[in-house]
Amino acid sequence: MTMPIIPKIPLGASIETSIDFLAEHLSFATKAFAKVVESGIDLLVGIMMFLPPWLLILLAAGLCWRLSKSRGVALFTMLGLGLIWNLGFWSPTISTIALVLVATSLAIIIGMPLGILTALSQPTYRLIMPVLDFMQTMPAFVYLIPAIPFFGLGKVAAIFSTVIFAMPPAIRLTCLGIRQVPRELVEASDAFGATRGQKLLKLQLPMAASTIMAGVNQTVMLALSMVVVAAMIGAKGLGGEVWKAIQRLDPARGFEAGLGIVIVAMIFDRVMQRIVVRKRS
Repeated sequence: MTMPIIPKIPLGASIETSIDFLAEHLSFATKAFAKVVESGIDLLVGIMMFLPPWLLILLAAGLCWRLSKSRGVALFTMLGLGLIWNLGFWSPTISTIALVLVATSLAIIIGMPLGILTALSQPTYRLIMPVLDFMQTMPAFVYLIPAIPFFGLGKVAAIFSTVIFAMPPAIRLTCLGIRQVPRELVEASDAFGATRGQKLLKLQLPMAASTIMAGVNQTVMLALSMVVVAAMIGAKGLGGEVWKAIQRLDPARGFEAGLGIVIVAMIFDRVMQRIVVRKRS
């Protein structure tokens, strides 16, 4: 007995139609977003490129020491950025750092309020958590697809895809940190007549600070990894150097650019880890 032929569900066609519809009717918003983001990236890159590399390296080392309170992290920052400068990847590194800072800032600005709302509202929690599970299991390359119709090729499309890819940890760990605040403390604040705002700002957020910072750390790391992938749509930076080395079969330059990415990632990671440890102590 032959099996009946089941028509294919037009899932892909529906998604494509939805993206085309949004790209057409939200063009005014995407153009405004693109102008703001591109201006912010150009300003940040311009400021960092205006300073001599040696001065910016010293300032970065001092900032890392200030944030981490670790001489080892400051020394690694100075030596690592000095090596990148010596290898001739200073300009791509500045571009990558600017992209990561802008994408991470946007991901945190959007993700933390969503995490707070998710923690405080059970219906929102039930809605958001499956979406986060879906987003965190989706391959990184898929996030490049909707970015191109909205923003075309370039840095803004890379920022858009990076923000979407890197945002889930900020939402999830903000929610987790607030929900892990001991119930006894929450009930005590209620007993003393604290409002929801006072309870959130003076109890829940300070108690959840270390977990929230761990989420910020993960967001930074995901943004760095996505910026490399986003080189395929014109993000440039160190990821663009790796992509060009692959296309030209130049393993030496590809390894050097990849080492630059590792150094930048380690600097961000060590600083954020030290901040998390300080918050927990």
